[in-house]
Amino acid sequence: MDTVFQAIVMGIVQGLTEFLPISSSGHLLLVPHMAGWDDPFITSLAFTVMLHVGTLVALLAYFWRDWVRLVPAGLATIRDRSFRGDPDRRLAWLIAVTLPPAVVVGVALNDFFEEQVRQELLVAFTLVIGAGILWAADRLGRRTKPLGDLGFGSAFGIGCAQAVALVPGISRSGISISAGLFAGLTREGAARFSFLMATPITLGAVIWEVRKLASGESGVTPDLGILVAGMIAAAAAGFVAIAFLLRYLRNHSMTVFVVYRLVLAAIVVVHFLSA
Repeated sequence: MDTVFQAIVMGIVQGLTEFLPISSSGHLLLVPHMAGWDDPFITSLAFTVMLHVGTLVALLAYFWRDWVRLVPAGLATIRDRSFRGDPDRRLAWLIAVTLPPAVVVGVALNDFFEEQVRQELLVAFTLVIGAGILWAADRLGRRTKPLGDLGFGSAFGIGCAQAVALVPGISRSGISISAGLFAGLTREGAARFSFLMATPITLGAVIWEVRKLASGESGVTPDLGILVAGMIAAAAAGFVAIAFLLRYLRNHSMTVFVVYRLVLAAIVVVHFLSA
C-alpha cells in the first residue's frame, strides 16, 4: 500500500486520538500492527512523534488568541512579580506549573517507554485502566469549578497526571482531563486546560524528536513527503477534534469514550489471540 496513504491515515488517527480521551500513542501502535503495515518509517516511534507537529499546529490554530494573551501576561508577571488580579497572568502560571513533572519523567524514562512499553496486550490493559480512571473522574468529580478557580496545587497534580501518559494506552488528554475533573473543574474547563497545557509540552517533544532525526539518533531515515502528508492530516483532524470535544462536553458525559476504550481493548485482545 502506498506509504503516503498510510501516512495520511496515521495523521488522521493522531489528530483525532490526541485530543479525544482515547490514547493517540495506543492507536498509533495498534493501527499499523492490525493493518499489517510494515514500512520501517511509518511504524517508527520517530514518525509518530513527528506527527505531533500537526497536532501542535492544530493547538496553535485553535488557541492562538489565548496564547497571544497568555505569553505577554506570563512575562509581565515576572516583571511585576504580581498577578495584579489578571486572570491571564494566573492562567499562564497555572500552565507553567504543569510542565516540570512531564519534563522530568519524559527525560528520565522516555527511552524506557520507547524500547520496552510498546506491546499490543499492554495497550489493551492500559486502555481499560484509562477507561476506569475516566469513568471514576466523571462520576466523582464535582464539576462545579470554572477554570479561573483552579489552584496551583491542583494544576501541579494535573501535570503529574499528564506525565503518566508516556505509557501507551493511557491517553494524555484522558488522564489530564480526568485529573481536572477530580480537581472539581467542569468537563469543558478540564478539557480546555488539558489542551492549553499540552501546547508547550508538545512543542518540547517536537524539538526533541527533530534533534534526534537530524542527528540520526532515531535510527530511521526521514522521508519529507511522508512527514508532510502525515502532519497536514494530523493538523486538520486535530483541529476538528478540539472543536468537537469542547462543544460535546458542554452537555455530555465521558461515557461514550469509556465504552469506546473498553470495546477497543476487547478487539485488541481478540486480535492478539487469533494471530
